[in-house]
Amino acid sequence: MTIEPPLAVLDSGLSDLLDQVAERQRLDFGHMVSDVKADGSLITACDRWSDATLVAGLNALYPAQGVLSEEGRQLVPSTEAFWVVDPLDGTTNFAAGIPYWAISLARFEAGVPVFAVLDVPPLRQRIWAIRGEGAWRNGRRLHPPALQAHPAGCASLCSRSIGVLQKLPNQRFPGKIRLLGVASLNLVSVAMGQTVAALEATPKIWDLAAAWLILTELGCPVTWLQRHPGGIPVG
Repeated sequence: MTIEPPLAVLDSGLSDLLDQVAERQRLDFGHMVSDVKADGSLITACDRWSDATLVAGLNALYPAQGVLSEEGRQLVPSTEAFWVVDPLDGTTNFAAGIPYWAISLARFEAGVPVFAVLDVPPLRQRIWAIRGEGAWRNGRRLHPPALQAHPAGCASLCSRSIGVLQKLPNQRFPGKIRLLGVASLNLVSVAMGQTVAALEATPKIWDLAAAWLILTELGCPVTWLQRHPGGIPVG
């Protein structure tokens, strides 16, 4: 597998696209009314605008690569390389006025992410990773987190993960629990050394695409509770 030169660093076209979407989200924050989608999750006009802008931008920057997005057709493209996009991960936080959400992009080849970006607009942080090359935050190389094995360690969960823990009623949870409300950032909190573990019970591919590669590049093991998401079929 080779990385094209524009992906060896965060190239200006992709950086400008992310800057545009992140700035719009910061401006819209606190002024959005949410609707409920068919699956019961929330969506705002900012989600829709961000999705359309990212898809159009990626199509313009990388015309030979398809795009699968949360608010789009949700079909895996037939192109050799394709992008997986979550335009606003953490819509419930965003709509509730909680300043914690992310933009998640990942480029897939042969069923696995080879390049990923997580932009966190409220913190003005941008994390990216390249398979086999490592990960960076705001231009500074990241290093694997130090091992933490003590009772005060925090684990980041999603709300649906509570049901998984309830299946083990006789086992005391070995640490403290945090619910951040953003699937990608829940997972990446381990790679950042903020938590010792993270659990997502029912993630979609756009929830974990970017986080998956960042965790891998920083030496954090990923265990799948059900089937491995690699090699997802076209269509």
